[in-house]
This record gives sequence, structure tokens and C-alpha cells, in this order.
Amino acid sequence: MKQPVQVTPALVREAHRLAKNLGHALLTELAELTTLSQQAALLELASLFSMTATEISQMRQWQPAVDRLPLTTALQKRCLLFRQEGVQIAVIADPLDLPLQLWLETLAAGPLEFRLASPGDIDAFLSSQESGARALDSIDANSPRAETQERFVEQLSLRTISEDSSPIVRIVNSTIYDALKSGASDIHIESGKSGIVVRYRIDGVLSGVSNVDGSEAAEQVLSRIKVMAELDIAERRVPQDGRFKISALGRDIDIRVSIMPSIHGEDAVLRILDKHTIVPAGSTLSLDLLGFDSASLLAVRLLAAQPYGMLLVTGPTGSGKTTTLYAAISEMNLGRDKIVTIEDPVEYELPGVLQIPVNEKKGLSFARGLRSILRHDPDKIMVGEIRDPETAEIAVQSALTGHLVLTTVHANNVFDVFNRFTHMGIDPYALTSALNGVWAQRLLRTVCPRCATPYQPTDIELAGLGLSADSVQEFNFRKGQGCGDCRGTGYRGRRAIAEILTLNDRLRELIANKASLLSIKAEAKAAGTRFLREAALDLVRTGETTLEEMARVTLH
Repeated sequence: MKQPVQVTPALVREAHRLAKNLGHALLTELAELTTLSQQAALLELASLFSMTATEISQMRQWQPAVDRLPLTTALQKRCLLFRQEGVQIAVIADPLDLPLQLWLETLAAGPLEFRLASPGDIDAFLSSQESGARALDSIDANSPRAETQERFVEQLSLRTISEDSSPIVRIVNSTIYDALKSGASDIHIESGKSGIVVRYRIDGVLSGVSNVDGSEAAEQVLSRIKVMAELDIAERRVPQDGRFKISALGRDIDIRVSIMPSIHGEDAVLRILDKHTIVPAGSTLSLDLLGFDSASLLAVRLLAAQPYGMLLVTGPTGSGKTTTLYAAISEMNLGRDKIVTIEDPVEYELPGVLQIPVNEKKGLSFARGLRSILRHDPDKIMVGEIRDPETAEIAVQSALTGHLVLTTVHANNVFDVFNRFTHMGIDPYALTSALNGVWAQRLLRTVCPRCATPYQPTDIELAGLGLSADSVQEFNFRKGQGCGDCRGTGYRGRRAIAEILTLNDRLRELIANKASLLSIKAEAKAAGTRFLREAALDLVRTGETTLEEMARVTLH
């Protein structure tokens, strides 16, 4: 009779290697190598790693921490998290899976005790939890017990931040909370040789806020963000995208996360999607709230009121293109039309509108989604962005077949749009027939009202911008000196400006015949188009912004 082999660290490592290669569980391989029963092998393994072996009967007496570890994630990672008499307990099957243990420690954000269980017991417990979740889902929606499981929402306030026991959790939560209070649109966490640098994008401009010294602390900060966004903390070689929700300042706020590998580790960008920065509490989204002048508002409302055709909105990332389209859709949504959008991702929910998120991993691209939307009997369609020739072709054909299509495309101004579509292989005649108008927009920082003072630019400054002293005699030049309200920048808030090209027959003919840019611009000017530089100069004239800001955002 074969004698049982003693369990040693070397034997466990060999069993782990075999399990990885053969796709088996570590306990199965260890029992095979030692001729022990799986239960005996579990006890030996737990003793070797100074852990306590746990059975399913014990787990059923504990309270699962589903707010920290949702069922779907537990199923994916094959682990469990419990709260028992003030102690957090993590149950795992592989004591050599260090990345999983680190992830669980970050997730628990406090003292954590690891226990060992057989994979079969873990699977059985998860299966019973999954069955219970399915049973709850089947309860009638009107029942008070029927609650849909949602992702854990982190509660942020000065009190909760001060009570956090983990310094890493405090750093991350306080950074997000401060960014919200500052009105930042993005948080940049950038890795360097000695730690990380935190910067906020406020009013479209990045400014340094704080540093976290030490490479280990930097890694833990990134791991904490990954845990919140339900990303893989062990993966550091490829980009990752995710999102999470927090509750702060009396409302729920979505945060989109982008993780990017760099030469010093990883960088993270957290995009804050807070609709209350655009729509005040108790209001509804409308074009009036976006800060455009009355002439621009009239033009975009006329274009959005057309029964069919295409309205293109263009501008750089972060210039408010999607928000403008959302506002236009909110105004036109009177309940008489079927409005469908396809976006990547859906940033804000619009009541009464069917919104479809792009999912490239599942094969739902803009082109495929748009093709399916056309079979859904829509009246008005919004396409988040035209990125490829196939999407462009379907969008143009949709506009030509009786649908109103609102979409965005990246271009510097209204005239560059035509070159973009030409490079995508779109026939100019079809494009001009489908197109009602092109709307280009920018956001300019406005002078802080608290520290604004009059100033007079020099002749050199004016000449550099193509201006003369005589042409600006009636200008009310103002500049912010920097104060606590504007964080020393001299600017607070932003105003939107627009360049609008409404197509007429003459413009369609020039564009379709590929006339020179000078000819098209001259005709557009005669038809009433106001260029971006002119719109920005109007804000400088009234003292709302500065020449410096105008030069930063618009081309001469």
C-alpha cells in the first residue's frame, strides 16, 4: 500500500504548477500527489500556510458582504467575502494566488482574515447564492421585496472620509471629493519615478493638486481605483476601462475610469459625469442652459427642428458636443416621435429615449447598432460619433431616407468636416443632399468675477492676434488677478461659442463640386456664418474672457 507523501512547500508548488498546466484545482492535484483525501489535503494545506480550513456549513452561518463583493464578481473570481462579529473573512481555494489576496485586501479596506476552503464548497455556496438571486428576480416588480441588485455605491463626505481606517482609501476618496467640490471634469493620476502626481482638469485646463510619494503607495492607489471600477488589479500591461458610482453632495455621480500602462507603472484618468454641473437641481436639460448666444440658439433649434436630414456637431474632446445633442433631443422629445441613440458610453439618461450603449467586445459597434436601429421604426436618431466609413455611409443613407440624424465627428471647424467624409469614401453629392448643417463649438474660460480688473493689452499682443489698437477702442478688456474662488487662475466657469454652417443650394453645389476652401468660406460668410474666432472676440469685447484665452482655443 502506497504511503502518503508529506505535504511540503516544494510539493505544494509542484501541485500548483501541475494544476495551472492541466486546468485543475490545486487541491485536486495535491490530493493526487499525496494520496490523501481532499478533506485531509485541505487540512494539511491550511496548516502549512497558517490558515483555518472552512467548510460550507460554517459559511452558511456567516453574513456575505455583497456590498463589497457582488455575486457576479465572486462567481468570476471564485472567492467569498463575509462579515462575522466585526471581522471580515475572505474564503479562497488557492493560498498561492497572491494577486487575488491583494485584490481582496484592497476591496475589504480594513482588517481581513483569510480562510481556506475546497473549490467544491466555494462553488456550492456561490451556486446557492445565485439560485437565491434568481428567485428574487422572479418576484413581481411591485413587491416591496423585489429590489434589483445594483453596483455598490461609495458614500463620500467629510465624515466618511475621516472615518476610513485605510490611508489609501482616504487618499482616493478625499481626492474624488475635493475634485467634486472644485468642479473638476477629470482627475488625472500620473505615475512617476518617486510616486504619483494628482491633477484636476478644471474649466478645460489641467492644474497640479497634490503628490503621493512612494512607488508602493502609488501602486495601492491604482489598485484601489481598479477595485472600485471592478477591473483586474493583477493586469498592468494593457489598458483597462471601467466605471463606478459614488454618492456625494446629496446625489449619485457616475465616474468613468481609464487605466493606461506607462514607463513608471500605470496612469489613471477618472472622468466625472455629474449632470448637475450642467442641469441645476429641479431643472431639465435645455439649450438655454449651455451658454450660447441667442443667434446660435436660434440656428441650432432650426436645424434640430427639420423633419429629416443630418445635423453634424464637431469639436475637440471635452468641448460639450454630446451635451449639446442631449439638450437638443430633450427639447424635441415631445412624445410624438421615436428617438433612439447609440453611444459609447451612455453618459446621461434621457427619459423617454431609447439609449443603446456600444459594446465592441460583444460585437455591437456603431455601424451594427445603427443598422439595427433602422429596423426599430425610429423618427430621430443620435449617433454618438462617426468613426469609420461604414457608420458614415449608414448615417448618410438614414438621413436620405426620411430620418433626422444627429451625430458628432472630430474636426477642427465646420469646413474640415467635408474632408473627413471624403477620406471616408462618402460621395460628396450624397453628403450634401443629406446634410442640413454643421455646428462647431468650443468652450472658453470666463474671467473670475471676484478678482477681475481692467487691463490694456500691448500693441505687440494685439498685433500677434491680427488686431490693431484702433479696432479694439470700444473693448472692455478684463483679466482675473487670481483668488480663492478661482484657485489663483483668474478664470471661473466657461462659456460656449459656436460656428454654424447652414447649407443652402449654392453651398451644396460648391461642396459637391469640390470647390476651393476660399470659395466655400466666402459663400458661407455671405450666408451669415460667424467663425469661431469672431464669436470668441465678441466675448473679449464684453470682458467675459481674455485675448489669451481666445488665442488658446481658436485659430486665427
